[in-house]
This record gives sequence, structure tokens and C-alpha cells, in this order.
Amino acid sequence: MSETARSRETGDDPGTGLPQRRTGHAFAHPPHRSDGRPPQTPRGARQPDPGGRPGTIPPVPGRPATHLVLLLLLALTGLALTTWQVLVSGPLLAPDESLSRALVRTVPDAVTERLADLGNIQFAVPVLALAMAYSVRRSRAWAPALTAGLAMALVPALIVPLKEWTARPGPLEPWAAGYYPSGHTATAAVAYLGAALLVRPYVRRPWPLPLALALTAATACGLILRGFHWPLDVLASCFLCVPLLLAVRRATGRGPGREPGQPPE
Repeated sequence: MSETARSRETGDDPGTGLPQRRTGHAFAHPPHRSDGRPPQTPRGARQPDPGGRPGTIPPVPGRPATHLVLLLLLALTGLALTTWQVLVSGPLLAPDESLSRALVRTVPDAVTERLADLGNIQFAVPVLALAMAYSVRRSRAWAPALTAGLAMALVPALIVPLKEWTARPGPLEPWAAGYYPSGHTATAAVAYLGAALLVRPYVRRPWPLPLALALTAATACGLILRGFHWPLDVLASCFLCVPLLLAVRRATGRGPGREPGQPPE
């Protein structure tokens, strides 16, 4: 019987014998779905490196971001450094006092006093209270609001012992003590920035955080320009507020700019 065309074509095909073990980069690539989307497996979700080997698994949601940990460490280090300099009358105090003398009363007192008043409890705390009520109403969750309230309650608990411990005199009142760190700056930062973190997930535009930063910066500038605090007092209060505000940010479950419905960091 003569050979058919099909038998001649397949006679030399090695695929008709026993299956051969294949090696090489083909097995290093993750499998692909027929619809073009990546497979829903941990291995399939990995990104291969340039050599074709599987990469790492994407970060797990909920794991703290590295930049936030670095920010916390920098803030604690800065607070420790400035407090040490005040206690031992270190070299940082000389430029701090020179800068204060150059800035005090360069702006009319009527302006700087109004800016400094933004850090008063009667102005800042009601803003935070309204944001707490709004957050509870929108989210039906008490944890973010209670965390922000606890952060505000911790401000005097942390500031007052530091004032008594350092006993630093003021720029315009060298006979008085207890100016380090600035309580008005800490009150403004926790109240305004905490309120912004509570409100931010429920607004379309990212205006709360820039506005809160502007109010906090205005308070700090008013305190320095009026001579109520040294610049180092204000800076130390900013360092102290970072852990409190990071706790509020964590409790809200969303970072700045995160759209509602996305998983927390």
C-alpha cells in the first residue's frame, strides 16, 4: 500500500514518540490565560525579572509603608535632638536665637497675634470636633474619630511635662520659663491636620490637607514673628505631632488622595 500524504508529513515528527522533558526559559515564565489577563494565582501575579525568573509577590495590603516608618523615625530623632540641645544649651541654640531676633516684630503685631490665635483651643478644637462628627456620620465608624480625639487629648499630656523638664525662657520674656515645645503649634497641627485626615476620604478634591497645612504654618509663623516662641520650639512641636497624626491616618484606613473603596495601606 502506498504511503498517504499525511503519513509522510508526520513520519519524521518527534512528537509522535514518547514525551520529552523540556527545559529552558519557557518554564520560567508564568502561565497566561486565553483572555489575555494574568492568572489569579500568587505565581501568576509575579513579575519576571530580566532573566525570565519569577519575581516577588506584590506587597500585601495593610503592611506599613516604608516612607511612613522613615518619617516616624526622623520625627522621633528630631524631637530627641532638639530636646537634648535645649537641655544642655547646645550649639543649635545660638542660630535659633539669632534667627528669632532677626524675625521678631518684622510684621505688625496685629497680624501675627491673629495668626498665633489659630492655635488657641477655642479655635482649633471645635474644628476637630466638627470633623469627628462628620466622619462618624459618613462612615458609621467610631474608631477614626476617637483616635483623633485621643491624639488631641495627648497633646497637653506630652507638652506640659516637656515644658517643665526643659524650662526654656521665651524670646521676649527671659525671666519666664516653659516655652519649649510650643503648645499652640501642637494644638493647631493635631486639630487641623487631624480634621483634614478625617474629612479627606469623603471629598472629591484634595483641599483639606493643603488648607490644614496652611493653617498650621500660619500659626507657627505668627508665634515666631510675634516673639511668643523660638523657632526651635515650633519645630519640636511639629516633630512631636508626627506620631499622633500617623495614628489618625492609620485609623482612617485611607491615605491622602486615596479614593473611597480602595483597600487601606
